[in-house]
Amino acid sequence: MSKKQATIQDIANALNITASTVSRALSDHPKIKKSTKELVELKAKELHYQPNSIASSLRKGKANTIGMIVPRINRHFFSNVITGVESVLNPNGYNLIICQSDETIVKEKQNIKTLLASRVAGILISTSIETVQTKHLEKALNMNIPLVMFDRVSDELDVNKVENDDESGSYDMTCHLLSQGYKTIMWIGGPRTSSIYRNRYKGYKKALVEHNLDESGMPLFEGNNDLPAAKEFMTKYMETKQLPDAIFAASDLMALGVIQALENAGKKVPDDVAVAGYSNEPFSAYINPRLTTVEQFSEEMGRSAAKLLLEEIKSEEEELVPRKIILRPKLIIRESTIKKH
Repeated sequence: MSKKQATIQDIANALNITASTVSRALSDHPKIKKSTKELVELKAKELHYQPNSIASSLRKGKANTIGMIVPRINRHFFSNVITGVESVLNPNGYNLIICQSDETIVKEKQNIKTLLASRVAGILISTSIETVQTKHLEKALNMNIPLVMFDRVSDELDVNKVENDDESGSYDMTCHLLSQGYKTIMWIGGPRTSSIYRNRYKGYKKALVEHNLDESGMPLFEGNNDLPAAKEFMTKYMETKQLPDAIFAASDLMALGVIQALENAGKKVPDDVAVAGYSNEPFSAYINPRLTTVEQFSEEMGRSAAKLLLEEIKSEEEELVPRKIILRPKLIIRESTIKKH
């Protein structure tokens, strides 16, 4: 049995009429006879014809597809954002094309090129860890394609944005660690060229300054925002240097890498050193000890970003004043940072 999908030309050949007549009949064109429409519809059903909705929308100049670019699809945070986006787009008749940059600027540029070639109605993007310049994103704006940034954003672009208040989330976490009596707090995070890590470091620094502590005297790691990088750094650090009182990792995956390195060295959390993370990954509530972290409300971020994009797509205004939605994260205190007295 052939798996080839039936086309308009197949219907035309079967009825010995032109493909343009079939197309008009399927779109209920007023100049096509009712009898012809009925014959075309019957044959289309017989051949199991399925219309190409994307091609149809492009011909009509009304694309119903939204492009979305995320650093990594398999991260819990981004999968939840996608869920939030689809909960808004699908009921409004829009489909979603999801691309991932794999945290590289090269692939992010390729993603943008692909989406523009597909003539999407709008683009949602959280930039890669390598993204500093945004000229490739300006191409979409020059083509009058609405673009909304979420989570990782750029100040260079005057567009709608949805962010977490990462500075306040990090500030709350650092204040919690200080309230437990920890004086030396190591910072472990991704590169501060990325907005989220830059803002999380600001919150960390702000809390230290308010408590008359100098952040320049605190141990620091800034590098790849993943488990292996954090684990490798922590393993090498312990070979030559004394452990701090607490370690604040700006992502839960980095926190897990730290914990694994500590366990391999026979160190206990929080007895020997407290460890905190950020993002409330599912595993954070199940490891031992359970990880103190920050909830980012990712589904709400996805819904907010999708709503902003739809508002812009449907707006008849020639110029819209860009809006910024800032979500307030929530500190979740668990055993990994509770000091035993």
